[in-house]
Amino acid sequence: MFLKQALNQVHNFSADQLSGLSDLLSPELIEQCLQDSGIATIRKRRLPMEMMVWSVLGMSLYRHLSMDKVVSQLDILLPGKKPFVAPSAVIQARKRLGSDVMRTVFNQTQQLWQSKTPHPNWHGLTLHAVDGVVWRTPDTKDNDEHFGRTGNKTTISDYPQVRMVCHMELTSHLLNGASFDSVSKSEVDLTVPLIDNGPSNSLTIFDRGFYALGLLHKWQASGEEKHWLIPLRKGTQYTVIAKLGRGQELVELKLSPQAQKKWEDAPKTIQARLITKSIMGKEVRLLTSMTDAMKYPGADIAELYSHRWEIELGYREMKQYMFQNQLTLRSKTPELVTQELWGMLVAYNLLRFLMCQMAYNQKSVMPYQIGFKQASLFLIGQLQLLPAVAPGRIPEVMSYILAMSESFILPERRERGYPRAVKKRPCRYATRPSKKR
Repeated sequence: MFLKQALNQVHNFSADQLSGLSDLLSPELIEQCLQDSGIATIRKRRLPMEMMVWSVLGMSLYRHLSMDKVVSQLDILLPGKKPFVAPSAVIQARKRLGSDVMRTVFNQTQQLWQSKTPHPNWHGLTLHAVDGVVWRTPDTKDNDEHFGRTGNKTTISDYPQVRMVCHMELTSHLLNGASFDSVSKSEVDLTVPLIDNGPSNSLTIFDRGFYALGLLHKWQASGEEKHWLIPLRKGTQYTVIAKLGRGQELVELKLSPQAQKKWEDAPKTIQARLITKSIMGKEVRLLTSMTDAMKYPGADIAELYSHRWEIELGYREMKQYMFQNQLTLRSKTPELVTQELWGMLVAYNLLRFLMCQMAYNQKSVMPYQIGFKQASLFLIGQLQLLPAVAPGRIPEVMSYILAMSESFILPERRERGYPRAVKKRPCRYATRPSKKR
């Protein structure tokens, strides 16, 4: 039995938490994504396109295996004379599949997963964050020309790199959207395609590197009660309009002529709420679109910014645990790099969605309290065993997955007692001890 057939049997499982799992990666959903992307297979091949979608996901789930071994591991080959497939056939099948299909699969599944996952809120607003990350690609001529490299006057990176910006729901770590391109593109420019992914009645936390008044205005105007929170950039000029309380001011910020020209329909000025608070002896100044002091208490807002770190933890889960610290992607052409990254994002959301169900099966446990490293190894192992499980025993397997959730709960996080610091890079050469005088 194929893995996709095993997942279809999950539809008969009556538990509320997993009643919709069969709909998430059903053959109908994948077939629709193929049609929307203009990909159709008339000739019956040993690697059909709908099964190649699973193989792209397996590239991230089984990072230690080569691509042809991934195909064999997932048992996605059609019957034939040979029990294996040549590596060149896998590459050709990936090229026929393209990257648009995987992007469509990501968009479809993230909407479905988000709708099936309850998200706690703060004063009626769900919490999100936007941040960037860089991925390393194989050192090929095509990747170098398309993606470029980061560097400065003295050094340049050894590998071509892809810059990615993601929009994440913080309590579940589920991704709402992603945008990536050459490292020559700024994080602010890559955030523009994500504006429509942000839901209404939400608060999105940005890092100081995303400070662009045109972007923040467009983000807020794209939905109802769609707010943002960002640190005040040093040296920013503003005009105080009114005092809203201790450490709180309603301020007016002026857009530069360049910003007004770049951002369509951008106003000359925007109003925001400036909150100043001392945290661990350090003055913190935050700007937010939540100007209603009665509806959104300022004392709570200052504490919210620390939750932005959840998206950094999400990137660590992808790079260290899913990719097993093998930081270079597999693909040697830009189109396949794009395909691989979309597949990685779908695979990450798949694991995170299952962890959400495990968390909500326990009382008073948030999804981010489920340890990703051990839980992901367990879930990948269960997905690998599903094809060999008789259809009648699949509900039993799903019940076992939920029952094991208690063993993956992390202890409560400790408060950091020392400031963050950049570690000194290790030197590859031994240092000579200083002579005693």
